[in-house]
Amino acid sequence: MLRPTFRRLGASAGSLASPSFAATAPSSLARILPCRASTVASSAATQPFQRRPYSYQPSAASTSQPQDIHPGSLTITETKTPGKLEKPQDLVFGRAFSDHMLTIEWNKDDGWLVPQITPYQNLSLDPATCVFHYAFECFEGMKAYKDSKGEVRLFRPDKNMERFNKSAARIALPTFSPTALIELIARFAKLESRFIPADRGYSLYLRPTMIGTQKTLGVGPPGSALLYVIASPVGPYYPTGFKAISLEATDYAVRAWPGGVGDKKLGANYAPCIVPQREAMSRGFQQNLWLFGEEEYVTEVGTMNFFVALQNAETGAKELVTAPLDGTILEGVTRDSVLALARERLAPEGWTISERKYTMQDLATASAEGRLIEAFGAGTAAIVSPVRSISWRGQLVHCGLKDHEESGAITTRMKNWMEGIQYGEEEHEWSYRC
Repeated sequence: MLRPTFRRLGASAGSLASPSFAATAPSSLARILPCRASTVASSAATQPFQRRPYSYQPSAASTSQPQDIHPGSLTITETKTPGKLEKPQDLVFGRAFSDHMLTIEWNKDDGWLVPQITPYQNLSLDPATCVFHYAFECFEGMKAYKDSKGEVRLFRPDKNMERFNKSAARIALPTFSPTALIELIARFAKLESRFIPADRGYSLYLRPTMIGTQKTLGVGPPGSALLYVIASPVGPYYPTGFKAISLEATDYAVRAWPGGVGDKKLGANYAPCIVPQREAMSRGFQQNLWLFGEEEYVTEVGTMNFFVALQNAETGAKELVTAPLDGTILEGVTRDSVLALARERLAPEGWTISERKYTMQDLATASAEGRLIEAFGAGTAAIVSPVRSISWRGQLVHCGLKDHEESGAITTRMKNWMEGIQYGEEEHEWSYRC
């Protein structure tokens, strides 16, 4: 079994405090603060307040790395017992896994150690490992696709790595060179290419994950970490074609809040959403539409970003709208792709593409006035997921689809545009050849 390197800690809790703070007595602080008080007060009076964003520079959480990830030192140990491939039509998301895994250990003294591709195996972690107690964990979701020539491709891996670094930095885990990890993931995906069915709609789901591995119950930045990547072959999210879903507008539970970590891809963001989803399902709805604040701003749907196509009440123009990145919205790669494609291909047709706040009342009014054209979720697993209706305050808000329709025109076009790039049918800068 893979055994991450642990550093045994013998220091007392007191010795973990910052030396500069521990050495400064209260009397010293009393002597220091008055002499600066007038300067600080004057500065505060003349300078406008600026909110300081967390992790604006992702590297700030791990400036002490002596060694970055080095793809050239990769070692590969191939399995001697290759797994049996499942029939493509029998694949269930996240149930089957490929033969190997990519692992890279990190510690605060040496930085990133030698990357390894080894047979898929269990991890061996001490019960006191910090990830179990304080949720030092973040991850990414991305896919590898096989084009008509059998070549393996990734879709916008640079965006995944950018978000991965932001997530890691926010919870004091180490950051890394994006290009280095992309190179390693590409080599890993190519090694596992036999698990990617050739038919369109199938892919290899890749799950880069980073966890804190230090053995300690002390609360502080982990002194060691493990980055690993596993892979799972997956089929089409809608194997028999689109199936529009119904949502329950959720105001009794909050997915994310200002100043929190809703814009980071942390495992800790997902578990608290399961109970509200189960409650929605018990009432006949497939997912939650997360509302925020007394205004009931629309934020996300389940674990996906949310889009609505409507006719603007003031201008009469057709508008594609999604919530802005205000710190409560996950920076979805699919979200960014939908916006970019819409600005390139829908704007010339007269569409306005907007990232702005809007409320559940706005949607209900647009629906009642016949201005709500369609709605859909956007994420890696499904690309787009059409929405039929939203339950809100005892009423059913219809989202533009006729009874016989399962998807709107914009939703269908977005899916086709995205898949064309992902499978190499359209040559595009977003497609990365492994």
